[in-house]
Amino acid sequence: MGKDVIIACDFPSAAQTMEFLDKFQGRKPFVKIGMELFYAEGPEIVRQIKARGHKIFLDLKLHDIPNTVKKAMAVLSRLDVDICNLHAAGTAEMMRAALEGLTRPDGTRPLLIAVTQLTSTNQDALEHELLIHSPMEEVVMAYAGNAKRACLDGVVCSPLEAARVHEVCGQDFLTVTPGVRFADGDKGDQKRVMTPAQAKKVGSDYIVVGRPITAAEDPVAAYERCLAEFIG
Repeated sequence: MGKDVIIACDFPSAAQTMEFLDKFQGRKPFVKIGMELFYAEGPEIVRQIKARGHKIFLDLKLHDIPNTVKKAMAVLSRLDVDICNLHAAGTAEMMRAALEGLTRPDGTRPLLIAVTQLTSTNQDALEHELLIHSPMEEVVMAYAGNAKRACLDGVVCSPLEAARVHEVCGQDFLTVTPGVRFADGDKGDQKRVMTPAQAKKVGSDYIVVGRPITAAEDPVAAYERCLAEFIG
């Protein structure tokens, strides 16, 4: 898959989600289904959106003991999503178990990526709440390296770290970057952010954009603006 804009469909119900997607007549944007929507509607919402022709990033950020994650991934693999994820903090053993569970009997599987550090986490929180005293970039690179050695396809990271991840892990190792805001937009609760154009410049493979599109007065126009800035 090439570069793309993924819309974070962080809605509390299937009805609101479908109402939003109906605005994109003739377009099938890549969408992210996160915890809020998945927990509200269950696996059926994934099937419904997939049936409409959308690519799906299932963003559930699994993080548990390896055997539990392996079994959960085996269940998620039946939903035919395009990307799913877990927390790199769960260790390489957990990531390898997840990959094993996600791989179907015929050898196919969705892409699997690992969350390095959330884009709402800054250096102060990293040190004083998580008790990790290394610089943020060093932590992200170490987690990305663990994911690469576990044979994952890429990581979720801030666009601020995307270029360095490619340097450390290779150009084919995917960087999926939330924390993207328009230059004239509100950062919200995100701490480590870039604009779509800046994310393109540093080599992000996918940008995940939520409120700047979903809360826009004209979501389709905001999506088109993201595409123009990020892909050109």
